Formats: sequence, structure tokens, C-alpha cells
Amino acid sequence: MEKNKVIRVIQYGMGSIGSKIVRELLKRSSFKLVGAIDIAPEIVGRDVSEVAGLSQPFNLPVESDPAKVLTSARADVVVHTTGSHLNRIFSQLEEVVRSGLNVVSTSEELVYPFQRHPELSAQLNQLAVDKGVTVLGTGINPGFVMDTMALVLSSVCVEVKRVKVERVIDAATRRFPFQKKIGAGLSPEEFRSKVAQGRIGHVGLAESLYLIAHGLGWTIEEIKEEITPILAETNLRTEYIEVSSGIVAGMEQLAQGLSGGREVLTLHFRAFIGAPKPHDAIEIEGNPPLKVTIDGGVAGDVATVAMVVNAIPRVLAAEPGLKTMADLPLPHAALG
Repeated sequence: MEKNKVIRVIQYGMGSIGSKIVRELLKRSSFKLVGAIDIAPEIVGRDVSEVAGLSQPFNLPVESDPAKVLTSARADVVVHTTGSHLNRIFSQLEEVVRSGLNVVSTSEELVYPFQRHPELSAQLNQLAVDKGVTVLGTGINPGFVMDTMALVLSSVCVEVKRVKVERVIDAATRRFPFQKKIGAGLSPEEFRSKVAQGRIGHVGLAESLYLIAHGLGWTIEEIKEEITPILAETNLRTEYIEVSSGIVAGMEQLAQGLSGGREVLTLHFRAFIGAPKPHDAIEIEGNPPLKVTIDGGVAGDVATVAMVVNAIPRVLAAEPGLKTMADLPLPHAALG
């Protein structure tokens, strides 16, 4: 990529995260927003700045036809924020890549899709190679705090025996969709039913585990995952919901990776309303041993926006194909 070149960006998906990304892109002189795509009838045709909550008009309407935007905007990259599951968004990504455009996506499963979706991953990788573009899935979690950050810390170790990562979130500080995603307000029976249906839970914990293993060169022979409810011990209230004592306040999700018959990776995600002492912690059993804790934890939404926007220059400079955060140069802020 040419130094100091203004990067032309299409925003695909104008939900909460997409709108926040638009606001950040419009702040930076190194980016130019040249297109916006969404199918929601209530926002199609409206100015992208209005949809993103800005007062200054930008004179760029949100379009519902991806092909129209992809072929006419002369973009360098598409920021894609429409869904979590690769099998549901594959056709969108395929159309973007066929148009010869790079992709940075917040799809959790795209952070490390090779284990869960080997055939789709192979198709997308080959198409990207053929078109000479790069595709990356990233975000704060998965994408950094429970995977990439652990890999970065491991760079000072000559031996790694085990990696443990813990993320604790006070869900009262998060948006309503997040509170719904962790089952807040459900009865224990409703919670178990929705877990069985795959309708609640943190998407991407297994992907984080496999990304760490990939980066360290480990082969994971077995993965164990479980999701359990955390019940409110007192009556709780957030800006959006009330949770009575005995009702689900959130959840904990555990992923364990086994290699050589022993547990080498442990990822523990806990998110519930009123969680005391939220934090992110990474512990590496190795030489030297390490333990790093971020008090308060990394703020989810703003950090997701930062990860996506800061990844764009590295994606444009990368070799073609479907890549992971472990394949790209060291992530850091790019504030121009």
C-alpha cells in the first residue's frame, strides 16, 4: 500500500457497531468513506451521517443493493459488520471478494474459521487469493483480548506449557443486545432451552482457543465447552431490564483445549449484571511465567471499533487470502 494514501472504505452493515465505525472513519484523514450498505428499510436512502448519529450531513445515502455500491464506489476495503456466523454471511463476503475488495469483518467465527467451517474457509481463501485481496475477521473478543493479546505476551517466553485467559464483564454497563445475548432476565429453564438452541452465549470462544493454538503451533486434540447460568442473588436493575432474585443475571462460558492428554488452554468468560471487579487476565505457565491483569477490563464497543479501523492498513499490506490476527504484523493504533 502506498504511504500516505487515503484509503477508500465501504461500510457494510449500519447497526450499532457499524455506525460507531463510521463515526471513527469520518474523524480520520487517512480514510474516505465512499459507500454504505444495509437492508433495513427504515435507514435505506438516509444519509449515512444521520444514521450514524452525526449532525453534519455527509451526502452519502445508505444503499440496499450491495452490487451497486461494490461496483461503483472504487473502494479499497469493505468493513463488514452484519453477523456472527460464517455460514449465514458467506454469500455477502463472497460477493465482496468477487468484486476485488479487501475485507475486515467483525464476524466472530471469521476470527479463526478453519476448524468450524473448513470447506467455507477453503473456498473463501482460494477466492481471495485468486482476486488478490485479503480477508480478516477481528474485534475485541474474539480478535484480541482473549487470543491475540495472549499470543503477543507469549513472545517473551522460551517455553509455554499452558495458557489461561479470563474475562469478567459487568453486563449492567453494556448495551441491551449484549444483555440479551447472555440470557439476563430469563428463568433458568428458559436459559437452558436457548443454550440448546444456540440462541444465547458468547460466539467465538472456541475460535479464540484455536487461534491461540494455531499461533503457538499446538495441535488441539479435544475441546470441551460448557455454558452455565449465573443467577441473581438480589433484585437487580439496568437501564434496560429488571432481574429478580433467582432469575438469570448472566452466564459463564468455559472452553478447555486438550493436547497430549492434558489441558493446555483454558478460556473462561463470565458476564453478568452486577459482576464485581470486572477484569481481563492472562496467565502463561512457562519460562518465564507471566500473569497480566487489566483492572476494569477492556471496554467492548470502543475497542471493537479501534481493532477494526486500526487493522485496515495492515490488511491492505498483507498477502492475499483468508488471514487471522496471528498472520498479520503486530497490531497497534494507527491514528492518522
